[in-house]
Amino acid sequence: MKSSKDTTEKTLYDYQEEDLNTIFKYLDNNPAGSNLLYQLPTGGGKTVVFSEIARRYIEKTNKKVVVLTHRVELSAQTSKMLHGFGVNNKIINSDVKELIDQDEFMCFVAMVETLNNRLQEEKVEINNIGLVIIDEAHYNSFRKLFKYFEEAAIIGVTATPLSSNIKLPMKDNYKKLIVGESIGSLIEKKFLAKANMYNYDVSLQSLKLGINGDYTVKSSDELYGNHSMLGKLLTAYSEIALGTKTLIFNNGINTSRYVYETFKKAGYNIQHLDNKNTAAERKEILKWFSETPDAILTSVSILTTGFDEPSVETIILNRATRSLTLYFQMIGRGSRYLPHKEEFTVVDMGNNIARFGMWDAAVDWQEIFHFPDFYLENIKNDEEIEREFVYEMPQELRNEFAKSKNIEFDIKAEYKKSFANGEKSKLVLERSIEQHAQICLENAEDVFDARILAKKLKEEISYRVRQYSYCIMNNTKNYKEWLEEDYERKLRSKISKKFAARM
Repeated sequence: MKSSKDTTEKTLYDYQEEDLNTIFKYLDNNPAGSNLLYQLPTGGGKTVVFSEIARRYIEKTNKKVVVLTHRVELSAQTSKMLHGFGVNNKIINSDVKELIDQDEFMCFVAMVETLNNRLQEEKVEINNIGLVIIDEAHYNSFRKLFKYFEEAAIIGVTATPLSSNIKLPMKDNYKKLIVGESIGSLIEKKFLAKANMYNYDVSLQSLKLGINGDYTVKSSDELYGNHSMLGKLLTAYSEIALGTKTLIFNNGINTSRYVYETFKKAGYNIQHLDNKNTAAERKEILKWFSETPDAILTSVSILTTGFDEPSVETIILNRATRSLTLYFQMIGRGSRYLPHKEEFTVVDMGNNIARFGMWDAAVDWQEIFHFPDFYLENIKNDEEIEREFVYEMPQELRNEFAKSKNIEFDIKAEYKKSFANGEKSKLVLERSIEQHAQICLENAEDVFDARILAKKLKEEISYRVRQYSYCIMNNTKNYKEWLEEDYERKLRSKISKKFAARM
């Protein structure tokens, strides 16, 4: 077996070495209780860094290390990584009732709930603990264990130093944040793949916020499970991701099942996975996903942590979220760099890019850590996002209107003009219908072709109607739906009249 020194030299990159030195300098100069938080993006090698921290710490101090995780799979992966660094460790899982053999180990890996139960029952006591490492530290379940480790140094590790609970900011538990390499820098150094990001215009105003500050599963299922949204998802896949290995994230099991049925019906190679699948089924599905080049896997948020499939080429966010952490976790599942995979695709069906910015954009983590309230209050709301959205006709569709020189029609500008002229506001929509009918006429041989083209304008019609409803300040869901139907009906009628006049 290699010595642990060989292992680390082969495994650590320059930026990880730099961060390790900063972390140890902090530990050396600060007393126990000066808890430290370390940020590194998904894919930056957090487990590698904290495995080496554990190894060096034990070697240096001869004190024990406890690594805490919040998921069973993560415990096993962490234990394996620690072994790879020559750190002999024991997993404290539900089978471990007592620690008779604790003197044989210098490192323990435990799930939060399991360790909390054992410590409460006073059946387990780990002596001589010097360091506690907390993986995915933005979860709040870890706080309950802090009281047992008051004499130890605590290092939290996370990709997003923003608490999952707005009422419990991370700065209350950690004195200092050390920020690692940025996503942009990791892409540049070819540690992460570059993301090509596409966003589709989606009206999210029917979504409701739940007690945890994110959208409820019920309202998400209603929106994303409807026929029109499933059709939009299928179109997005066939336009952008066709034939690629694709991971689809949904907010509800029902939506994920509808997605499965829709794609299956369209003849695509798809499987559905949720937390109701048995361990054996999960293993089988993930094996299939790994081995099948054009596999599509639709799931709920269970694959956001502890899941690593480097060959994923496309991530589809078929949901909206107000959680910055979840946004980064979902996209991060596609970001692994491979020699033949320098780029990957992100398709956003939930206005998430507009809400949080591009995945690889610079983020001021220190500001988010120190002033989380300010950050959360300033996340864009859905109405704001929708107002700012500008519809661009996809190139494929634009080709079908090739004979028309100009296909633009600015609802807001037209509204301002007609308002200034003292005209009725509905004239704006009539002019818009006229323009749509004209481009259908210019690019069709007969009335039937023109009507087919008109159907393909559904996205743009929806966008124009929404812009109009903002102008007249009547933005209710029912009104917009009625306007859309009325618009489509009038457009069909206008097309028939134009062809009749041509005859």
